[in-house]
Amino acid sequence: MIQVLKRYSLFVLSGFYIFAGINHFLNPEFYLPLIPDYFSNAEFINVMAGLAEIILGIGLLIKKVRRLAIIGIVLMLLAFIPSHVYFIQKGSCIDGGLCVSNWIGWIRLVIIHPILIAWPLWYWKQS
Repeated sequence: MIQVLKRYSLFVLSGFYIFAGINHFLNPEFYLPLIPDYFSNAEFINVMAGLAEIILGIGLLIKKVRRLAIIGIVLMLLAFIPSHVYFIQKGSCIDGGLCVSNWIGWIRLVIIHPILIAWPLWYWKQS
């Protein structure tokens, strides 16, 4: 039963990253305000994040490169931490964009983000 769940959740994870990556191109106005001001060229960062998510999401489905995709996803998620901190510093509300309660910003950083890091690592042994 666990193996079946693991197999299907790999497709869900892959789809999640592919969809998120495509969304960087379809809705850049959602992501751009989440990029901290101290990073230059937010548009370039958004495009690179979108490409990375698409490529890594596809990579999860290819057994020969799955470990590289897992490493890439973990590194990418670690690189996204400044955006989560920035979002919290902004009061978990971006003008004209995403606004949530501040506690949701913290849950996203402290609980959801580590789960998103651990999820691809679950496939390390079968890769």
